[in-house]
Amino acid sequence: MIIGGFLLVNAVQAGQIQPMFSPTLTPTRTADSFAFEGETHFKAGDLKKAITAYNNATRLAPQNGDLWSELARIQTYSSNLLTTDKEKQQRLAEAYESADMAVKVSPDSSKAWAVRAFTLDWNANNAFNMDKKDSYMTEAEQNAVRALQLDNQNTLALAYYSEILVDQQKWDQSLQVINQAVAQSSQRGEASMDLHRVNAYVNESLGNYDVAINEYKEAVKVTPNLTFLHISIGLNYRQLKQFDRAIEYFAQASTINENLGVRDSIPYLAIGKTYTQMGEFFSASRNVKKALQFDPTSPDVYGQLGIVYFRSHNYEGSIDPLKCAIYGCDSETSCGIRDCDPLTDQKITIQGMPLSPNTVVYYYTYGSVLAGLHRKSQPYCSDAVKVLHQVRQGFPDDKIILAIIAPSEEICAGYGIVYSGG
Repeated sequence: MIIGGFLLVNAVQAGQIQPMFSPTLTPTRTADSFAFEGETHFKAGDLKKAITAYNNATRLAPQNGDLWSELARIQTYSSNLLTTDKEKQQRLAEAYESADMAVKVSPDSSKAWAVRAFTLDWNANNAFNMDKKDSYMTEAEQNAVRALQLDNQNTLALAYYSEILVDQQKWDQSLQVINQAVAQSSQRGEASMDLHRVNAYVNESLGNYDVAINEYKEAVKVTPNLTFLHISIGLNYRQLKQFDRAIEYFAQASTINENLGVRDSIPYLAIGKTYTQMGEFFSASRNVKKALQFDPTSPDVYGQLGIVYFRSHNYEGSIDPLKCAIYGCDSETSCGIRDCDPLTDQKITIQGMPLSPNTVVYYYTYGSVLAGLHRKSQPYCSDAVKVLHQVRQGFPDDKIILAIIAPSEEICAGYGIVYSGG
């Protein structure tokens, strides 16, 4: 026993045997490892996991401006995967905060200022930020110029600057800047998703849809699993009225999401809109209802279903979805629209969306349906004139919208019903 005890003590001292109750060694993650994980998830198309990884990276290395810049960039792109203006505004606000941190900790980083310009540009174009649009756009341009002052060879800064110029409707200047960025990138043999995407966006804004499609496809080669790129290709095919090709790329986006386990309504909404344009309303409503299964709390999806019903002349059927979209609805109404089982399915109450440039179509369509269906047995005009007045007040100088609502107002006026306040 004495000899055995002596051998045991020697083994412990030599490290061959660990003492009881000593802590188990575990590997410590570094900021770089989280950043690598985030970039991998981004290329794989899982932006939610990419954001989580970069959040972990910035937590470990809060003074690293590159990490904050990448987080802001991915947060900005991820807003494309959200369906409502409010959700997008929240995500873009988070991106702005990350971009702000990037320039605070790395004030001399050209990349940080470039990404901040990109984030400000996308914030400026959110419907809930219309009151800040001009100031955001001005600051975005200033940030892009600052990035180029720090490094005039920064291709990413040139690309984002070109995108900002498009959104300022400076198309000729934008084309010059993106061509400069493309030439510079070609000399270096670079392959940047951002550069191809912006080049596509510039050409799309100029109506060069074939060129835009090719550039979006080049971006897909770099990052094949980013669904918003596939959606963009589909949208450009839809502009060319090549509906089968459009549906093909929207379907690719849904397949990528299924493989990633991402429940995303956007590809199905895009397919639904395409079928609506083709006049195939049964297929359209089936795809929008599929989107509703993935995103049952989104008032925007209810609104899009209402538009499909309206376009298919199912006016009665369009009332509840449109009302849910703009004013919200109780769980019983939302369940009826989704064809759910009220005894077993989740009870979901919908919050309506405020009037904005992106939601006004739901407002005036709802008002028009109510006016058109008004009868003594169905006195809809009282509600119709209220929503139509709201549209008139919200868009007093928009001649197209005013021309749309005027016939419905006249219908209700013919029944002696006009807006009287309240």
